[in-house]
Formats: sequence, C-alpha cells, structure tokens
Amino acid sequence: MSGTKLLHIDASILGGNSVSRQLSAAVVDRLHKASPRLNVTYRDIGSAPLSHLSGAHLAAAHGAVPETVAMEQDISASQAVLDEFLAADIVVIGAPMYNFTIPSQLKAWIDRILVAGKTFSYSEKGVQGLAGGKRVIVVVSRGGFYGADTPFAAGEHLETYLRWVFGFIGVTDLEIISADGIQISPEQREKALSAALQAATSLRAA
Repeated sequence: MSGTKLLHIDASILGGNSVSRQLSAAVVDRLHKASPRLNVTYRDIGSAPLSHLSGAHLAAAHGAVPETVAMEQDISASQAVLDEFLAADIVVIGAPMYNFTIPSQLKAWIDRILVAGKTFSYSEKGVQGLAGGKRVIVVVSRGGFYGADTPFAAGEHLETYLRWVFGFIGVTDLEIISADGIQISPEQREKALSAALQAATSLRAA
C-alpha cells in the first residue's frame, strides 16, 4: 500500500543481544518486503531515551514558557515523538519485560503519546480513544513464563499494561508476538525465538 507510514520503536537496552530488537526488526522487514513503498521511521528509545515527565513539562503543556534551552529542546523532542505517532498508520514496538513490566524508557515514550485532545478525549460520555485507526504490533520478550496458567501470572504487567494503554486510545486489536522463557535455558531461548520469528514472517501485509 503506497504512502503507508510505519513507526518502529525499540526500547531494549541490550543492543545486539536483544531478542525484542531482533524480532521487531523481523516484523518491519516482513511488512516492508510485502509493501516496498512503506515509509519507515525508526526511533531507538533504548539508546537515546526521552527524559521522564516533570512539572516543567506539564507547565509548558499549559502554556508556560520553558525556562531553559535544555527544557525547550526537550519539549520539542516531546512534540516530535507525538507527531511521529500521530502520522503513523502502523506502529511496531519492541517491548522487553524488565522487572515484570515495561522498560522505563518505553514508559517515557508512552507519556508523550497519551495526550488529551490528541490521542484521547474526555466527554460526558466518558473517555474516547482517538487513535483507533492505527495498526499496532508489539513484540514482547520475557525471561520467564507469565501465562494465565502459570504461578507467575500475577506478575505480568507488560502485555496487560500495553493492552490497556493502547485500548485507552482506541487501539483495541493490538497484535502481540511474544518470546517467553528466554532466560530459562539456551534451548528454550532458541525455541521461543524461532516461534516468534515464524509468527513475524506470517503477519498480514501492511
């Protein structure tokens, strides 16, 4: 599909050793081969993280003038992140589990795209998601097993959180590819990676 814009986000801090980076790249490669004219924008928030929200960010959002050049640049970066997300038709996110939830770098990015009036709105009828037209594919990597039938199910705060966040802004059909148990053993890592790569190559075209 010509003119389709894809935003690729990586959040892992592990560089070339990252499972989520390998899988997110495989997803983008699959979609790009199926639609060569796909316009891809890449943002590596693992190696170039955004700062976390502060009172100065909130003040600026309400019209205050940034007090320093550094804060002015940071606010410009926030706007660029939001603009990238709003412009994207497809979003691919590499999301490893760190200590039972998403990396703090990914949380900082999410804080930039959950903006009232841009990706959701409040009304007398409640919250309305404004980003429902986007296709969002999340690649999840977890060191252990956190399925509903496992003893650690209550510790799964990555996929459940992302489903809620994107559902909140209107993306109710989030596509998840997961590689689980990658720290259990080398054999399980290879098995999980192989299955996830197969799932990536089987995705429907853009």
